[in-house]
Amino acid sequence: MTKVSNRVIGIAGWGLGLAPALALAAPARPPTPPPAAIAAIGVPGVDGRLFGHLPYVEALPDEVVVVAPGFGIGVPCRMQRDAAADLVRLLDGAKGVPGVAGRLKGVSCYRTVAHQLAVFCHPGRRGIACRDAVLRAHSVGPPGFSEHATGYALDFGIRPTGACRDVDPCIADTPAGKWLLDHAPEYGFELSFPEGNAQGVTWEPWHWRWVGTSIDEPGAARARLVFARARSQFPASPMISDGPAQAAQSGRAGPPAIVLLPGMY
Repeated sequence: MTKVSNRVIGIAGWGLGLAPALALAAPARPPTPPPAAIAAIGVPGVDGRLFGHLPYVEALPDEVVVVAPGFGIGVPCRMQRDAAADLVRLLDGAKGVPGVAGRLKGVSCYRTVAHQLAVFCHPGRRGIACRDAVLRAHSVGPPGFSEHATGYALDFGIRPTGACRDVDPCIADTPAGKWLLDHAPEYGFELSFPEGNAQGVTWEPWHWRWVGTSIDEPGAARARLVFARARSQFPASPMISDGPAQAAQSGRAGPPAIVLLPGMY
């Protein structure tokens, strides 16, 4: 069995909540925080979730690439290759839209489990201390339980920020945020945590994951496997249908079938 096959099996094992032995079939990953550091945060439930968040395997370094130069805020934005290509298309599509052109930026893209630990907790003089983990989990995924680790998810921000700061629901009321809600699915992105989501995560109109416009798009089947459990049990909204998109005259897949769930958008 090839490395790629093993990797996909490992992702499926965690993403679908199957036996942990399946995940062990994946090749070696980059260094992660000591198990004790993560275990101190909390113990996953019988369904494998921690404070409502699903487990995700960290992408390997050679699976992610830098997206458009200057898009990332502070540090370059890195994503899975296929997701990065569609993100560039999305940014190109926004160029001619007043109030949106040039304003969309990447607050956070791919994050290692080690980075996620620092984001979730609070670095201090004696290491990293995690306090109020349950409350923190309403808005941030615990290390090992964040979509960012997959390389398929990112948080959008706006520059200049104006009155709406980063990672704030107010982005949904800005021209750029409204444009994303209307058009991001056309580029393969769906909103992971809609308002009132069953996972109990804060409404995050800035956080989008890539699954491709169609399952036939390169890399889309793999991404949808990674998020299979999330998409079946805790649907995104807007969410991209799993049905194949109709071919457009350009030869690319046409607009995806977008699903808006009642009371979640």
